[in-house]
Amino acid sequence: MNYSQEVEKMCTVAKGPHHGPAPIPEEGKWVKSYEIKDISGLSHGVGWCAPQQGACKLTLNVKDGIVEEALVETLGCSGMTHSAAMAAEILPGKTLLECLNTDLVCDAINVAMREIFKQLAYGRSQTAFSEGGLPVGASLEDLGKGLRSQVGTMFSTKLKGVRYMEMAEGYVTSIALDENGEVIGYKFVRLGKMMEDIRHGVNPAEAYEKNIGCYGRYEGAAKYIDPREE
Repeated sequence: MNYSQEVEKMCTVAKGPHHGPAPIPEEGKWVKSYEIKDISGLSHGVGWCAPQQGACKLTLNVKDGIVEEALVETLGCSGMTHSAAMAAEILPGKTLLECLNTDLVCDAINVAMREIFKQLAYGRSQTAFSEGGLPVGASLEDLGKGLRSQVGTMFSTKLKGVRYMEMAEGYVTSIALDENGEVIGYKFVRLGKMMEDIRHGVNPAEAYEKNIGCYGRYEGAAKYIDPREE
């Protein structure tokens, strides 16, 4: 290591404290992290691309610095779904530092990786105070029935008002309006559960009817509209 002349001429002053890093909570323990292998936990990171056209939610389950599980959920960009497929193959088995310095193809996924790294490095994880952490596979609990991401899609204009298209419950097929034309409820199809039933041998028409539900004061509304057609 090279030192400048100014530093070479300085006298030595002894360093007092040698306490190392502050401990962070990890899976029910207080850990002083010196190396990547000292990091464990399950957490989430959200990222966005440069023009903010799309977003990514990344969930990682890290044990002793190694990514054991990855859940990649994307929104708003068709190309990002293909990048997510690549990222899901790339991430497990790598160290957290390797993941941070791996090109995950999509800008939004790279930003999500950066954000989740910060969460875990500072002990801000979902498992900070859970003894032993969560088992591999725990990220799937973030998904709805049929292991489908929970998404919401709404559209509105000043001229024509709001349209609910997809809610956490499922795909919205119709919106209920009262006498004033205000939304008072909606009917939806649980797509994830419907596809699960079809995979298990239920007739598609029966599976569709079986998974229809309503929310709010749907029954007895003054008017019903198709949010995609009317």
